[in-house]
Amino acid sequence: MKKISLLGSTGSIGVNTLDVVERNPESFQVLAMSAGSNVDLFAEQVRKFKPKVASLFDTTKIAALKERVADLDIEIIPGEEGSIAVATLPEADVVVSGVVGSAGLVPAMEALKAGINLALANKETLVIAGELVLKEAEKTNSQIIPIDSEHSAIFQALNGEKNERIKKIILTASGGPFRTYSLDQMETITVKDALKHPNWDMGAKITIDSSTMMNKGLEYIEAKWLFGLDTPVEIIVHAQSIIHSMIEFADTSIMAQLGLPDMRVPIAYALTHPDRFECNLPSLDLATMGDLTFEAPDFVRFPCLQLAIDALEMGQTMPAILNAANEVAVQAFLDELIPYKDIAEIIRMVMHNHRPSPLNDLQDVLNADQWAREETTKLITVTH
Repeated sequence: MKKISLLGSTGSIGVNTLDVVERNPESFQVLAMSAGSNVDLFAEQVRKFKPKVASLFDTTKIAALKERVADLDIEIIPGEEGSIAVATLPEADVVVSGVVGSAGLVPAMEALKAGINLALANKETLVIAGELVLKEAEKTNSQIIPIDSEHSAIFQALNGEKNERIKKIILTASGGPFRTYSLDQMETITVKDALKHPNWDMGAKITIDSSTMMNKGLEYIEAKWLFGLDTPVEIIVHAQSIIHSMIEFADTSIMAQLGLPDMRVPIAYALTHPDRFECNLPSLDLATMGDLTFEAPDFVRFPCLQLAIDALEMGQTMPAILNAANEVAVQAFLDELIPYKDIAEIIRMVMHNHRPSPLNDLQDVLNADQWAREETTKLITVTH
């Protein structure tokens, strides 16, 4: 039985991970779990899975959590200390990181320092501190197994192949809900419009990132760290989200991983790797799929994609700046403080105002993150 520590249990990845566990109780046990602030759902999950350790990041809701699970023998640890405790529980075989945003970095690093394998859905961990994260994993011989559907597809297509035989990675993107919008239509996008993803059921922040294609930009950076900075990565829009990504090898053969857009599949693979098991999930019926289409991304309508590529090329602290500015700008849009079209422009301004510096340790990343958040907030206040 594989023992799991789960970071971000109330989010989309966490809920789907627990669904995989519940479908296979003979294969998995949840030893520890953390959540942000959704105390109602978290209390239900804790009662169902009965972990040894539970953590709620929002310390104002700890009393409510303790009251709801008072009859259970569970250690409850609040705040970041609790997240780290969940990530470093010695008995765990794997830590699943489903936390959204840069908040996932510290517990992920602590898991690797503890020598525990990391099933990673939190792309920001590698985006903002890729070099440091990979060094830590190498130091402790811990494995990073990607959960993002695109990176899982690449990981699976590489099974038994050599990284040096990759000609290029082909990273697929759904294109989001505004793939066919004109530039004029892009001017009037509302929060409600942006939260309607055509294929995937995700949290608000990731859904907005998908609509701006920043999500694909972050995945571009993540793919570079996971599979080699010198490896060419091509982004292609595939509206049906059936082919999750591809690899072209040196002999021009292309390997692709296909499946319905269901995060439980890459989660199950990450948990069972290098094995597979029966998921009892719907299968892809190719005969009913119709056409699978492909098109080049539009960098004019989706400038966030180019900003992410530029941030990786500049390197050092710039990817951390990009990510933090995006997190603040997206939240400002969700709060209806800025229009949709200004998300990319604000990020561009923050990047322009930053001079990249080396990442020598985790504190350098956290300092850059904090600077970018303050700068983004200031720009939003001044310009809106």
